[in-house]
Amino acid sequence: MNIYVSNLSFNVQDEDLKSYFADYGEVSSAKVITDKLTNRSRGFGFVEMPDEAAAQKAIAELDGASVDGRTIRVNVAKPREERSNSSSKNSRSFAGNRW
Repeated sequence: MNIYVSNLSFNVQDEDLKSYFADYGEVSSAKVITDKLTNRSRGFGFVEMPDEAAAQKAIAELDGASVDGRTIRVNVAKPREERSNSSSKNSRSFAGNRW
């Protein structure tokens, strides 16, 4: 099961995130998402646990927990939506515009 964790302290590293969930069962991976330019944490991450029952227990017990002075949110991760490259009515294209 893939788990989404938000409102993380910017000091939390991958290993810290993994340790929060390891008490509930095997953790396949834990990744804090970082900004591509600054390499600083973006305040959220993902944890993968192969045992769904253990993952559900971790979600139930860790959602709303205080970690490093912040109340974290823990949920089942939703599948990533594909980004569309087509233009929408909210996007502007200035290519070819002449004044």
